[in-house]
Amino acid sequence: MRLVVRTLSELCLTVGTLTVLFVVYVLHWTGIQARDAGAGRIDTLQREWAAASTTARTGPEGSPGPAAGPGPLPYVPGEGLAVMYVPRLGADWKWPVLEGTGPSVLREGLGHYAATARLGATGNFSVAGHRRTHGDPFKDFPRLRPGDAVVLTDGTTWFTYRVDRGPYRTVPTDVGVVAPLPRKSGYAGPGRYLTLTTCDPEWGSSHRLVVWAHLDSTAPAADGLPPALAG
Repeated sequence: MRLVVRTLSELCLTVGTLTVLFVVYVLHWTGIQARDAGAGRIDTLQREWAAASTTARTGPEGSPGPAAGPGPLPYVPGEGLAVMYVPRLGADWKWPVLEGTGPSVLREGLGHYAATARLGATGNFSVAGHRRTHGDPFKDFPRLRPGDAVVLTDGTTWFTYRVDRGPYRTVPTDVGVVAPLPRKSGYAGPGRYLTLTTCDPEWGSSHRLVVWAHLDSTAPAADGLPPALAG
């Protein structure tokens, strides 16, 4: 009997230790990994943008004159396409936006729903992010309010969106919230929209929180920070 009790006690201690280690991993280590990965993605994007800017000014291989381009290239799954800033979520809040919304993508930043519009284009540029774990990018999502700025850059242009509605709570199967004319958004016709989504409740995924915004202004990246970030 004593052996049974001792064995059960040791088993409970082992399970408890493993549980604590798992919680530490989920709450702490995944956050460190995601923030490091996100910072690395932003650094890579900025270096690529700087190189592209140099090529645009001088032409290929340093030849004089601008390089002729075929137009915007399609987004590449898993690759970075923009950096997002949301002043309401913190002065230092910034995350890369990557193409796709799979688990591997959302471990390193925010994810662009692949079937939705390009950044700044007519339609609905839609982005998902974790509420908790993997850096908690949208931990304070419920704080977003109408009028808040959501600023993105693709290295050539600043896009400033303004929140119109949200957070709106719905279920994961409600794909209409990322439609070109998003359902329940209140928009009456086509426009240049932004949708942000994250999980709800904070430590669950039974529902989604949604925020909708419209494109308020654009400015060349070369002109410096837009007003929403400069202040």
